[in-house]
Amino acid sequence: MKWKKFTLTTTTGAVDLISSMFDEIGIQGIEIEDKIPLTEKETKGMFIDILPDLGPDDGVAKISFYLDEGEDAAEILEKVQEGLDELSIFTDLGARIITASETEDKDWINNWKQYFKPFTVDNILIKPTWEAIPEEHREKLLIQIDPGTAFGTGMHETTQLCIRQLQKYVTEESRVLDVGTGSGILGIAAIKLGAREVRGTDLDENSITAVRENLESNEISEEQFQVLQGNIIDDQKVQDWAGYERYDIAVANILADVIILLQKEIPVHIKHGGIFITSGIINMKEKAVLDAFAENDEFEVLEVTRQGEWVSVTARRK
Repeated sequence: MKWKKFTLTTTTGAVDLISSMFDEIGIQGIEIEDKIPLTEKETKGMFIDILPDLGPDDGVAKISFYLDEGEDAAEILEKVQEGLDELSIFTDLGARIITASETEDKDWINNWKQYFKPFTVDNILIKPTWEAIPEEHREKLLIQIDPGTAFGTGMHETTQLCIRQLQKYVTEESRVLDVGTGSGILGIAAIKLGAREVRGTDLDENSITAVRENLESNEISEEQFQVLQGNIIDDQKVQDWAGYERYDIAVANILADVIILLQKEIPVHIKHGGIFITSGIINMKEKAVLDAFAENDEFEVLEVTRQGEWVSVTARRK
């Protein structure tokens, strides 16, 4: 099905009023484009280390909405114009230009699946559940991952860096703490490599669902891999749930700035001699992360590994 897309060019100061007006006349699911920088609160939990350079804020905003073929576009646009006339008395609407276009209906949640094919990380085969095991990889260790709306197919360089470090350090006695678990791929990899137990935390409620579905796909019990929504950095409930001096390995594939905060909290959760594997670090932030570890008397850095523009830092608790 084709959708009619309408885009209103206005001012950033008018966005909230226009959004409310759209809602009143029955328009929902709008998109807003502007050059206002995201705040720290807005980027919290986002898997973005470097935001795109949009240039200086010029005060211009574009608000888009969609109508399907069965809706009376002329009637709705008339209501929009009437609403804008009323708002113009109170606020600057800027250019107030509406442009129209058409777009094809798409299954945005599932459309990515066509690009997720089986691949290997050394002797590990990672594949979605809907793909068959390639004949040439039948002897490899198998991980099945359907990330859904959570982060983590395993294809990203940072995930592969962490998996390779887990291969080095996981033993049959390992208890693993997976911070920012996403789809659960790193915790599942740890169990497949022999770890006895994993506990994972994540800010995103979608992660909890994704992990449980992926555990079932990999025939791993929820007792062996437990997961909790919350922030281990500042939530006492999450910290207590994780436990103290309990883990042989902690792994965090998040963001450089979050890792800098995590390296202060993680030591109390891992044993002396325990390993902390980190990634999600863009190369230009490598020094900042290493400086943070250097200032922490609890850790000594063992390895720095790289893949593409991404960096993994592995440290040991003294």
